[in-house]
Amino acid sequence: MTVRPSLCNGPTRRREFLRVGTLALGGMTLSDVLARRAAAGDADAETSVILFWMWGGPSQLETYDMKPDAPSEYRGPLNPIRTNVPGLEICEYMPLQAQMADKFSVIRSLHHEMSAHNDGSIEVLTGKTPSKPDPTSQAHSEHPDFGMIASHVRGPRADGMPQYIGVQRSPFMTRPAYLGVSQKSFDTGDPSVEKFSPPNLTLASGIHNERFDNRRSLVAQFDRFRRDLDQGGSLEAIDEFRSSAFQILTSRQVADAFDLTQESPEKRDRYGRHRWGQSCLLARRLAEAGVAVINIDATAPNNTTQHFSWDDHASAFHLDYAQRERLPQMDQGLTALITDLYDRGLNERVMVIAMGEFGRTPRLSHAPTNFSNQIGLGRDHWPQAFSAFISGGGLRMGQVVGETNSKSEYPLHNPVTPQDLLATVYRHLRIDPTRELTDFAGRPVPILPGGKPIAALT
Repeated sequence: MTVRPSLCNGPTRRREFLRVGTLALGGMTLSDVLARRAAAGDADAETSVILFWMWGGPSQLETYDMKPDAPSEYRGPLNPIRTNVPGLEICEYMPLQAQMADKFSVIRSLHHEMSAHNDGSIEVLTGKTPSKPDPTSQAHSEHPDFGMIASHVRGPRADGMPQYIGVQRSPFMTRPAYLGVSQKSFDTGDPSVEKFSPPNLTLASGIHNERFDNRRSLVAQFDRFRRDLDQGGSLEAIDEFRSSAFQILTSRQVADAFDLTQESPEKRDRYGRHRWGQSCLLARRLAEAGVAVINIDATAPNNTTQHFSWDDHASAFHLDYAQRERLPQMDQGLTALITDLYDRGLNERVMVIAMGEFGRTPRLSHAPTNFSNQIGLGRDHWPQAFSAFISGGGLRMGQVVGETNSKSEYPLHNPVTPQDLLATVYRHLRIDPTRELTDFAGRPVPILPGGKPIAALT
């Protein structure tokens, strides 16, 4: 969900917003909302999942499944380093993670069959295999992703905090589909910019409340929402969408959760004063506030990089140079996040996952790059074997789940599907994955078609 209020003139009566919000809920009181959540079994569901979403397909051979003994055309230019877990080695550009590997586990045997970016993303994020795979990666999901599912099942919060938040943004190939536009993520923009404040929350921050009386601007804002919804055929969601907008605009608690200035300069430095570091810090604050799903858009580490995603084809990027830029920032942000969650006693309540939609081809390729005369080193798409980082959620840490063959071509032991990983996620979120939703045609659609929680992690 994205709310972009325009600034208005004069003070606004808070009770007017609350009155309109109550009307938009169809007369439901706060107690009604809480009663419905309790009846659904999730009144105390404050578990959270943070997804560090590495769109483009990070190479398993240059992160968590290195093969130093493979032939040179497979093993790649980077070296493994030992961690504090015997037998677990990871890439040399992640030394901070190596020191705290007992606080995460690595899944090395993920696999599926979708070799295009959007199709692979849909498979991983929704658990549904695309009915018409699109090799051009222009496909959009016919089903909601797990963040939208969590938002729908948990329902609106009394404080107006969204249940699904995209730090920067949520995955662009997924849509709420039959759940309605009200389950879209609330996207924050880049939290590393100076004086970060999501444009959606400016009015709730207290800074501009004195300019808050002109209701015509707000009406125009919601009329724009209505036009957008009309185009998407989701006009029936306007009441819930409008109610959520009013709650967000008037909630100090919500605004505070987004306020990174409440963190000490030392803490912000520890996470890293860069896009991914501050994204991880914001994600921790949102998880601490009880948001169900937080997606960190971990594509480009900054606005000037040539490495705008993890799609390391030889013709696009040089794999070694790209990892030298990305991995230290990822290492710093993720390590600070996991350490912070443990220090705050949140590691049981919050699950952190870092992954992309697939891995990369075991055999290296060489080609002239698009941006210089140099010869690039890269790997192509490979969904048959890829890795994921997972921490917290009450799972068993400090281990490796699954194994690939000597060239990381396919799983040898304990293969894991995206559906298995999602089943693990849904169990943590206290959502029954066998529950059925209803699509546009009135047909029942299971939240997750198959998959079992990963036994080795439980």
